[in-house]
Amino acid sequence: MIGIRCSNTALVTSNNYTIQPIGFIRSPFVDKFGIPRQPSLAPHALGSLKLIAPYNHADCVRGLADFSHVWLSFIFHEVAGQWSPTVRPPRLGGNEKIGVFASRSPFRPNSLGLSLVKLLNIDTEHGVTLHFAGLDLVDQTPIIDIKPYIPFVESQADAQSGFVNGAPPQLKVEFSPLALQQIASAQQAHLLELITEVLAQDPRPAYASDPYRIYGIRLYQFNIQWRCDGNCAYVITMENR
Repeated sequence: MIGIRCSNTALVTSNNYTIQPIGFIRSPFVDKFGIPRQPSLAPHALGSLKLIAPYNHADCVRGLADFSHVWLSFIFHEVAGQWSPTVRPPRLGGNEKIGVFASRSPFRPNSLGLSLVKLLNIDTEHGVTLHFAGLDLVDQTPIIDIKPYIPFVESQADAQSGFVNGAPPQLKVEFSPLALQQIASAQQAHLLELITEVLAQDPRPAYASDPYRIYGIRLYQFNIQWRCDGNCAYVITMENR
């Protein structure tokens, strides 16, 4: 049994295991709300991982740049210690219960997660920093391991995916003239694309249906205000926090 405690020091466990972060992710997602529910759904969700000592040596990533994608093992640090034997997946409308081990819910016995991301490049000039695309992790998530993705064993064409039957439907995303002007002046690369990809996934709770409710999503230092009417997410304005 692994006991998890998030800090910069070793995660002290039972007498048998110790888990220690190798670094902390930097991502555009300041809050949990709005994070894509799976990796790669927002290709412009860019981020980085700066390895900490003693893992910040170039030898630790020797050969990794030859792989296009990697698995990130991480800790659901914002919900660590909270778990339930059953969960309500958004894909089932938020009402039907399934077992926690038949889901990817963050509310797990050991708060451990796994994410497949695209590896853009590795900088070893000052320590080791890895750059990714397609992130689905909140900023400052503790990363505990990196493994290369190997397609011939990990991509199974005949695999069954249970209740997850294909990609979810996407919302159309539109912007007010004011929001477009604010985004253009923000000087943040690919911000328009990122907002579009995030909102297209419909991050609202499964039970939400009020077309007049205004939601807020925080990306980088920006607070994006938007509402949803039918199959369209409409971005109203964007504030620089």
